[in-house]
Amino acid sequence: MMMQQGDARAGGPPEKRRHPAPPSFASGELRDPQLAAALRTLELTVRRKLDGVLHGDHLGLIPGPGSEPGDARMYQPGDDVRQMDWSVTARTTHPHVRQTIADRELETWIVLDLSASLDFGTADSDKRDLAVAACAAITYLTGGGGNRIGAIVATGADTIRVPAGSGMHHRQTLLRKIATTPRAASGTRGSLDAAIDALRRPQRRRGLAVIISDFLGPIDWERSLRAVSGRHDLLAVEVLDPRDLELPDVGLVTLQDPESGATKEVKTTRKLRNDFAAAAEQHRDDVAAVLRRCGSPLLSLRTDHDWIADIVRFVVSRRSRLSVSAGIRAGAGR
Repeated sequence: MMMQQGDARAGGPPEKRRHPAPPSFASGELRDPQLAAALRTLELTVRRKLDGVLHGDHLGLIPGPGSEPGDARMYQPGDDVRQMDWSVTARTTHPHVRQTIADRELETWIVLDLSASLDFGTADSDKRDLAVAACAAITYLTGGGGNRIGAIVATGADTIRVPAGSGMHHRQTLLRKIATTPRAASGTRGSLDAAIDALRRPQRRRGLAVIISDFLGPIDWERSLRAVSGRHDLLAVEVLDPRDLELPDVGLVTLQDPESGATKEVKTTRKLRNDFAAAAEQHRDDVAAVLRRCGSPLLSLRTDHDWIADIVRFVVSRRSRLSVSAGIRAGAGR
Protein backbone atom coordinates (compact mmCIF):
# COMPACT_ATOMS: atom_id res chain seq x y z
CA MET A 1 0.00 0.00 0.00
CA MET A 2 2.80 2.41 0.70
CA MET A 3 4.90 1.63 -2.36
CA GLN A 4 5.40 4.68 -4.51
CA GLN A 5 6.29 4.92 -8.15
CA GLY A 6 9.87 5.88 -8.88
CA ASP A 7 9.10 7.71 -12.14
CA ALA A 8 5.46 8.69 -11.73
CA ARG A 9 5.12 10.34 -15.11
CA ALA A 10 6.69 7.61 -17.19
CA GLY A 11 4.77 6.31 -20.16
CA GLY A 12 3.68 9.52 -21.85
CA PRO A 13 3.87 13.31 -21.97
CA PRO A 14 2.72 15.25 -18.91
CA GLU A 15 -0.98 16.12 -18.89
CA LYS A 16 -2.10 19.70 -19.18
CA ARG A 17 -3.03 21.10 -15.77
CA ARG A 18 -6.80 21.15 -15.37
CA HIS A 19 -7.15 22.55 -11.87
CA PRO A 20 -5.58 25.39 -9.88
CA ALA A 21 -2.68 23.93 -7.92
CA PRO A 22 -1.43 25.08 -4.52
CA PRO A 23 2.01 26.73 -4.57
CA SER A 24 5.00 24.45 -4.16
CA PHE A 25 6.93 24.67 -0.91
CA ALA A 26 9.78 22.46 -2.12
CA SER A 27 9.43 20.03 0.78
CA GLY A 28 10.39 22.52 3.46
CA GLU A 29 13.39 23.98 1.65
CA LEU A 30 11.79 27.19 0.36
CA ARG A 31 13.07 30.39 1.98
CA ASP A 32 12.30 34.10 1.77
CA PRO A 33 11.43 35.90 -0.42
CA GLN A 34 10.05 32.91 -2.33
CA LEU A 35 8.42 31.53 0.83
CA ALA A 36 6.64 34.80 1.59
CA ALA A 37 5.40 35.02 -2.00
CA ALA A 38 4.14 31.42 -1.96
CA LEU A 39 2.29 31.91 1.33
CA ARG A 40 0.78 35.16 0.07
CA THR A 41 -0.41 33.42 -3.10
CA LEU A 42 -1.94 30.66 -1.02
CA GLU A 43 -3.68 33.16 1.27
CA LEU A 44 -5.16 35.08 -1.66
CA THR A 45 -6.36 31.86 -3.31
CA VAL A 46 -8.09 30.70 -0.14
CA ARG A 47 -9.67 34.07 0.59
CA ARG A 48 -10.89 34.62 -2.95
CA LYS A 49 -12.45 31.17 -3.31
CA LEU A 50 -13.74 30.59 0.24
CA ASP A 51 -14.85 34.06 1.27
CA GLY A 52 -18.56 33.91 2.05
CA VAL A 53 -18.72 30.13 2.41
CA LEU A 54 -19.16 30.55 6.17
CA HIS A 55 -21.09 33.48 7.60
CA GLY A 56 -20.48 34.70 11.15
CA ASP A 57 -17.39 34.73 13.28
CA HIS A 58 -18.34 31.85 15.54
CA LEU A 59 -19.15 29.15 12.99
CA GLY A 60 -16.44 26.56 12.56
CA LEU A 61 -15.52 24.32 9.66
CA ILE A 62 -17.92 21.73 11.06
CA PRO A 63 -20.94 23.72 12.27
CA GLY A 64 -22.84 22.07 15.06
CA PRO A 65 -23.45 22.22 18.80
CA GLY A 66 -20.96 23.96 21.02
CA SER A 67 -19.40 22.64 24.20
CA GLU A 68 -20.77 24.99 26.85
CA PRO A 69 -23.51 23.32 28.95
CA GLY A 70 -27.05 24.63 28.55
CA ASP A 71 -30.52 23.40 29.55
CA ALA A 72 -31.56 19.76 29.82
CA ARG A 73 -34.40 18.37 27.72
CA MET A 74 -36.08 15.02 27.09
CA TYR A 75 -34.10 12.58 25.00
CA GLN A 76 -35.27 12.26 21.38
CA PRO A 77 -34.38 9.38 19.02
CA GLY A 78 -31.22 10.36 17.16
CA ASP A 79 -29.73 12.46 19.97
CA ASP A 80 -26.05 11.93 20.74
CA VAL A 81 -25.89 9.57 23.73
CA ARG A 82 -22.65 11.27 24.79
CA GLN A 83 -24.81 14.27 25.78
CA MET A 84 -26.91 12.26 28.26
CA ASP A 85 -27.47 14.10 31.56
CA TRP A 86 -27.50 11.22 34.01
CA SER A 87 -28.22 13.30 37.11
CA VAL A 88 -31.44 14.73 35.61
CA THR A 89 -32.32 11.31 34.20
CA ALA A 90 -32.00 9.77 37.68
CA ARG A 91 -34.13 12.47 39.32
CA THR A 92 -36.95 12.37 36.74
CA THR A 93 -36.69 8.67 35.79
CA HIS A 94 -36.89 9.80 32.15
CA PRO A 95 -33.86 10.06 29.84
CA HIS A 96 -32.62 13.61 29.37
CA VAL A 97 -29.82 15.13 27.32
CA ARG A 98 -27.89 18.24 28.19
CA GLN A 99 -28.12 20.82 25.42
CA THR A 100 -25.02 22.79 24.58
CA ILE A 101 -24.53 26.33 23.43
CA ALA A 102 -21.91 27.57 21.01
CA ASP A 103 -18.66 28.82 22.47
CA ARG A 104 -17.88 32.42 21.69
CA GLU A 105 -14.39 31.25 20.83
CA LEU A 106 -13.42 28.08 19.00
CA GLU A 107 -10.08 26.39 19.60
CA THR A 108 -8.88 24.30 16.67
CA TRP A 109 -5.93 21.93 16.69
CA ILE A 110 -4.40 20.60 13.48
CA VAL A 111 -2.59 17.26 13.61
CA LEU A 112 -0.54 17.26 10.41
CA ASP A 113 1.16 14.10 9.16
CA LEU A 114 4.21 15.15 7.11
CA SER A 115 5.84 11.73 6.95
CA ALA A 116 7.81 10.74 3.87
CA SER A 117 4.79 9.40 1.98
CA LEU A 118 3.50 12.99 1.71
CA ASP A 119 6.59 14.04 -0.31
CA PHE A 120 5.14 12.59 -3.48
CA GLY A 121 2.88 13.71 -6.30
CA THR A 122 2.23 12.97 -9.96
CA ALA A 123 -0.54 15.42 -10.84
CA ASP A 124 -0.92 19.14 -10.14
CA SER A 125 1.11 19.17 -6.91
CA ASP A 126 2.82 17.07 -4.27
CA LYS A 127 0.65 15.75 -1.45
CA ARG A 128 2.71 17.81 0.99
CA ASP A 129 1.80 21.04 -0.81
CA LEU A 130 -1.87 20.03 -0.77
CA ALA A 131 -1.65 19.33 2.97
CA VAL A 132 -0.22 22.83 3.56
CA ALA A 133 -3.04 24.26 1.43
CA ALA A 134 -5.59 22.37 3.55
CA CYS A 135 -4.04 23.92 6.67
CA ALA A 136 -4.39 27.37 5.11
CA ALA A 137 -8.08 26.77 4.38
CA ILE A 138 -8.72 25.54 7.91
CA THR A 139 -6.98 28.54 9.49
CA TYR A 140 -9.10 30.87 7.36
CA LEU A 141 -12.39 29.06 8.01
CA THR A 142 -11.89 28.72 11.78
CA GLY A 143 -9.56 31.60 12.68
CA GLY A 144 -11.89 34.62 12.83
CA GLY A 145 -13.55 36.33 15.76
CA GLY A 146 -10.80 35.66 18.28
CA ASN A 147 -10.80 31.90 17.60
CA ARG A 148 -7.56 30.13 18.47
CA ILE A 149 -5.65 27.61 16.37
CA GLY A 150 -2.59 25.47 17.05
CA ALA A 151 -0.80 22.61 15.33
CA ILE A 152 1.09 19.39 15.94
CA VAL A 153 3.30 18.55 12.95
CA ALA A 154 4.81 15.07 12.83
CA THR A 155 7.46 13.97 10.33
CA GLY A 156 8.39 10.64 11.89
CA ALA A 157 11.74 12.07 13.00
CA ASP A 158 10.38 15.06 14.91
CA THR A 159 7.12 16.31 16.42
CA ILE A 160 6.75 20.09 16.21
CA ARG A 161 4.16 21.89 18.35
CA VAL A 162 2.81 25.32 17.52
CA PRO A 163 0.87 26.64 20.57
CA ALA A 164 -2.69 27.79 19.96
CA GLY A 165 -3.10 31.49 19.38
CA SER A 166 -5.34 33.96 17.62
CA GLY A 167 -4.92 36.80 15.17
CA MET A 168 -3.60 37.13 11.64
CA HIS A 169 0.06 37.31 12.70
CA HIS A 170 -0.26 34.01 14.59
CA ARG A 171 -1.96 32.30 11.64
CA GLN A 172 0.79 33.47 9.29
CA THR A 173 3.44 32.26 11.73
CA LEU A 174 1.72 28.88 12.01
CA LEU A 175 1.55 28.42 8.23
CA ARG A 176 5.16 29.52 7.83
CA LYS A 177 6.24 26.95 10.44
CA ILE A 178 4.27 24.21 8.68
CA ALA A 179 5.54 25.13 5.21
CA THR A 180 9.19 25.13 6.33
CA THR A 181 9.08 21.86 8.28
CA PRO A 182 12.14 19.91 7.05
CA ARG A 183 11.72 16.54 5.42
CA ALA A 184 12.59 13.51 7.48
CA ALA A 185 15.57 11.47 6.31
CA SER A 186 14.88 8.67 3.87
CA GLY A 187 13.80 5.49 5.62
CA THR A 188 12.17 7.31 8.56
CA ARG A 189 8.79 5.79 9.32
CA GLY A 190 6.07 8.09 10.60
CA SER A 191 3.52 7.28 13.29
CA LEU A 192 0.07 8.81 12.91
CA ASP A 193 -0.95 7.15 16.16
CA ALA A 194 1.78 8.99 18.11
CA ALA A 195 0.86 12.29 16.45
CA ILE A 196 -2.81 11.95 17.38
CA ASP A 197 -1.95 10.83 20.90
CA ALA A 198 0.21 13.95 21.33
CA LEU A 199 -3.01 16.00 21.11
CA ARG A 200 -4.15 14.54 24.44
CA ARG A 201 -1.15 15.69 26.46
CA PRO A 202 -1.50 18.21 27.91
CA GLN A 203 -5.28 18.19 28.03
CA ARG A 204 -6.76 21.05 26.01
CA ARG A 205 -10.06 22.88 26.09
CA ARG A 206 -12.88 21.41 24.06
CA GLY A 207 -12.79 22.36 20.40
CA LEU A 208 -12.12 21.00 16.93
CA ALA A 209 -9.35 18.52 16.07
CA VAL A 210 -8.39 18.24 12.39
CA ILE A 211 -6.30 15.25 11.31
CA ILE A 212 -4.53 15.72 7.95
CA SER A 213 -2.81 12.67 6.46
CA ASP A 214 -2.82 10.30 3.51
CA PHE A 215 -3.76 7.57 6.03
CA LEU A 216 -1.52 5.05 4.28
CA GLY A 217 0.06 2.29 6.29
CA PRO A 218 -1.26 0.36 9.31
CA ILE A 219 -4.54 1.54 10.85
CA ASP A 220 -3.19 1.50 14.39
CA TRP A 221 -4.48 4.93 15.41
CA GLU A 222 -8.15 4.15 16.16
CA ARG A 223 -7.72 3.96 19.92
CA SER A 224 -5.98 7.36 20.10
CA LEU A 225 -8.57 8.96 17.82
CA ARG A 226 -11.43 7.57 19.94
CA ALA A 227 -9.84 9.11 23.03
CA VAL A 228 -9.57 12.49 21.29
CA SER A 229 -13.19 12.27 20.08
CA GLY A 230 -14.39 12.11 23.67
CA ARG A 231 -13.37 15.73 24.13
CA HIS A 232 -13.24 17.29 20.65
CA ASP A 233 -15.22 17.43 17.45
CA LEU A 234 -13.25 15.70 14.71
CA LEU A 235 -12.49 16.24 11.05
CA ALA A 236 -10.25 13.99 8.97
CA VAL A 237 -8.67 15.37 5.80
CA GLU A 238 -7.39 12.68 3.44
CA VAL A 239 -4.70 13.81 0.97
CA LEU A 240 -4.16 11.43 -1.94
CA ASP A 241 -2.45 11.17 -5.33
CA PRO A 242 -3.80 9.08 -8.25
CA ARG A 243 -0.80 6.73 -7.91
CA ASP A 244 -1.92 5.91 -4.36
CA LEU A 245 -5.02 4.35 -5.88
CA GLU A 246 -3.88 2.76 -9.13
CA LEU A 247 -0.76 1.98 -11.14
CA PRO A 248 -0.35 3.08 -14.77
CA ASP A 249 0.34 0.63 -17.58
CA VAL A 250 4.00 1.54 -18.12
CA GLY A 251 5.72 -1.86 -18.21
CA LEU A 252 8.76 -2.16 -15.95
CA VAL A 253 8.84 0.40 -13.16
CA THR A 254 10.77 0.87 -9.93
CA LEU A 255 8.60 1.26 -6.82
CA GLN A 256 9.85 2.65 -3.54
CA ASP A 257 8.45 2.69 -0.03
CA PRO A 258 9.34 6.23 1.10
CA GLU A 259 9.18 5.37 4.79
CA SER A 260 11.52 2.38 4.70
CA GLY A 261 13.61 3.16 1.62
CA ALA A 262 12.96 -0.31 0.17
CA THR A 263 12.75 -0.47 -3.62
CA LYS A 264 11.43 -3.11 -5.98
CA GLU A 265 11.28 -3.38 -9.74
CA VAL A 266 8.01 -4.80 -11.04
CA LYS A 267 6.20 -5.20 -14.30
CA THR A 268 2.83 -3.48 -14.24
CA THR A 269 0.78 -6.32 -15.65
CA ARG A 270 -3.00 -6.14 -15.73
CA LYS A 271 -3.23 -8.51 -12.76
CA LEU A 272 -0.82 -6.42 -10.70
CA ARG A 273 -2.69 -3.22 -11.52
CA ASN A 274 -6.03 -4.80 -10.62
CA ASP A 275 -4.67 -6.24 -7.37
CA PHE A 276 -3.10 -2.89 -6.43
CA ALA A 277 -6.34 -1.00 -7.14
CA ALA A 278 -8.40 -3.52 -5.15
CA ALA A 279 -6.02 -3.34 -2.18
CA ALA A 280 -6.04 0.48 -2.28
CA GLU A 281 -9.84 0.58 -2.39
CA GLN A 282 -10.11 -1.87 0.52
CA HIS A 283 -7.67 0.18 2.58
CA ARG A 284 -9.66 3.38 1.95
CA ASP A 285 -12.87 1.58 2.94
CA ASP A 286 -11.19 0.40 6.16
CA VAL A 287 -9.98 3.95 6.95
CA ALA A 288 -13.45 5.38 6.30
CA ALA A 289 -15.03 2.73 8.56
CA VAL A 290 -12.66 3.56 11.44
CA LEU A 291 -13.33 7.29 11.05
CA ARG A 292 -17.09 6.68 11.14
CA ARG A 293 -16.74 4.68 14.34
CA CYS A 294 -14.82 7.58 15.85
CA GLY A 295 -17.49 10.07 14.77
CA SER A 296 -15.26 11.89 12.29
CA PRO A 297 -16.45 13.16 8.90
CA LEU A 298 -13.97 12.70 6.05
CA LEU A 299 -12.86 15.35 3.56
CA SER A 300 -10.95 13.85 0.63
CA LEU A 301 -8.52 16.01 -1.35
CA ARG A 302 -6.60 14.79 -4.39
CA THR A 303 -3.67 16.25 -6.25
CA ASP A 304 -5.56 15.86 -9.55
CA HIS A 305 -8.77 17.57 -8.34
CA ASP A 306 -9.78 21.16 -7.64
CA TRP A 307 -8.99 21.20 -3.92
CA ILE A 308 -10.78 24.49 -3.25
CA ALA A 309 -13.98 23.24 -4.90
CA ASP A 310 -13.79 20.01 -2.88
CA ILE A 311 -13.55 21.98 0.39
CA VAL A 312 -16.47 24.24 -0.57
CA ARG A 313 -18.65 21.23 -1.45
CA PHE A 314 -17.77 19.56 1.85
CA VAL A 315 -18.61 22.61 3.97
CA VAL A 316 -21.88 23.29 2.15
CA SER A 317 -22.86 19.62 2.39
CA ARG A 318 -22.12 19.49 6.13
CA ARG A 319 -24.14 22.61 6.83
CA SER A 320 -27.10 21.34 4.78
CA ARG A 321 -27.05 17.92 6.48
CA LEU A 322 -26.93 19.43 9.96
CA SER A 323 -29.73 21.87 9.13
CA VAL A 324 -31.96 19.02 7.96
CA SER A 325 -31.09 16.98 11.07
CA ALA A 326 -31.94 19.92 13.35
CA GLY A 327 -35.28 20.36 11.56
CA ILE A 328 -36.15 16.68 12.01
CA ARG A 329 -35.37 16.81 15.74
CA ALA A 330 -37.35 19.99 16.19
CA GLY A 331 -40.36 18.38 14.48
CA ALA A 332 -40.06 15.25 16.59
CA GLY A 333 -40.10 17.34 19.75
CA ARG A 334 -43.43 18.98 18.96
